[in-house]
Amino acid sequence: MSEYYGHYERFFGLDVRRPVAVAAVYDRGADLVVRTTAGEITTRVVVNASGTWGAPFVPYYPGIREFVGRQVHTSTYRDAADFAGLRVLVVGGGTSAIGFLLELEGVAVKTFWSTRRPVEYLDHGVLDLEAAVAAVDQQDLAARTGQALPSIVSGTGVPRTRRIASAIDRGVLAPRPMFDHLERDAVVWPDGSRERIDAIVWATGFRPDIRHLSPLRLHEKAGGVRVTSGAADRDPRIFFAGYGPTASTIGANRAGRTLARQVFAALGETSMPVEATPESVPTVLQASPPDDAQDHVAQLMARFFTDA
Repeated sequence: MSEYYGHYERFFGLDVRRPVAVAAVYDRGADLVVRTTAGEITTRVVVNASGTWGAPFVPYYPGIREFVGRQVHTSTYRDAADFAGLRVLVVGGGTSAIGFLLELEGVAVKTFWSTRRPVEYLDHGVLDLEAAVAAVDQQDLAARTGQALPSIVSGTGVPRTRRIASAIDRGVLAPRPMFDHLERDAVVWPDGSRERIDAIVWATGFRPDIRHLSPLRLHEKAGGVRVTSGAADRDPRIFFAGYGPTASTIGANRAGRTLARQVFAALGETSMPVEATPESVPTVLQASPPDDAQDHVAQLMARFFTDA
């Protein structure tokens, strides 16, 4: 990945600076000021493409601070071996939760699964295109109306692949409703029953990582940022890539291309640079990864882009 993007940056002459962390963005009248660990940058337009990875979401439940066992989120999960010999509770109704349960089978002593809503499986075993488009439309509506962004997986469901069907038959994928509260070393279910656990894996998704935009006061009372045609309604100098409908891989290239044209228009440019043709891109950019790498990337994409 590093080599791929390195070639891409050099070929297109992109001025990528790292490691630089953005602390905040301020309105200074005609300009915007981006405060970073490397100093301040004055600019006319900001394209915010910070995604969600930096804002993992862990819901609050009574007893969460008293629980003495291990707690990790999707963003900090590394390997099933870290939970060897433990009794593990996985929380979340998306593909990440399912992936963790399958990985932990045979490694953890026992796994438990808790979801906020019943898991909806797609019997045809593949992601339904119409459902995926509808889910993106819901994201678009929320962004345009300033609502908090909904879950993608809640609108698409989980494909019942042969692997998942087999795990259901084995009893590995047997979700229970959300627990009532946590104790020091246990989870207590709504019916009052108690189960000892050693660790919790929170597969509960992410929120937009836009805390650095707080000084601009872009949020609406409904909880989200109103984004129309890629720009914030409260400050049209702030463009969003990877927010709302563009947070999914579905149509991401098309959305990025449209956003680039809008940015050039906002800057008063008459045209965008000529796009590179496939023949002009270095060979390394065209090479396909081996099958096992493709499978791994597909699994990562499924985990991170259709999470709860």
